[in-house]
Amino acid sequence: MIRFGMAWRMSGRGYTIFDTAIGRCGIAWGAPGVAAVQLPEAREIETRRRLFQLFPEARELRPPAEIQGAIEGIAALLRGKPTDLSEVQLDMTGTPAFNARVYQFTRGIPRGETRSYAEVAAALKASGATHSVAQALAKNPFMLIVPCHRVLATDHAERMSPFGGSISKRRLLGIDGATTPSSRTLFDVLLPIAPPRPQG
Repeated sequence: MIRFGMAWRMSGRGYTIFDTAIGRCGIAWGAPGVAAVQLPEAREIETRRRLFQLFPEARELRPPAEIQGAIEGIAALLRGKPTDLSEVQLDMTGTPAFNARVYQFTRGIPRGETRSYAEVAAALKASGATHSVAQALAKNPFMLIVPCHRVLATDHAERMSPFGGSISKRRLLGIDGATTPSSRTLFDVLLPIAPPRPQG
């Protein structure tokens, strides 16, 4: 079992690039925890550029033990292994309070299950805030740690965060083992829409 420590013995912001089953990912961190996870772009230089644009002050560093644990957990998840990332600490500096609530709820969605934006809003007792939930997840910088790919739209649109790189939400659900519908929204995404039956 991967364990994540509670103490951060570092200052400033760092980043590193690491290998996974879907390509080279990036991770950035600060004193409070992980600041962003970037899934692979089409080329590694684009993955690096994305992190640099977001964190121009960050230096490429050897990750501390807590971040290395997060990296190992992400890599295991992308190999299709059941992995608990709930103890990974996040650096939510500057994150709006509502977005933080959305991320906290989304972290609790089990592997292989999905929710709709409306279901997340209802769980947060903000049933009129479906659009705000979608917007928050569209800005999710904590890919996989906050598994926004498990929250689906009913109109079949993927709406991945830019941190998703070139990886599709459908591919991540497949890695999750979501091969059978656990909800109507998952059924809608994974199976094609049947053509209308002829009348008469």
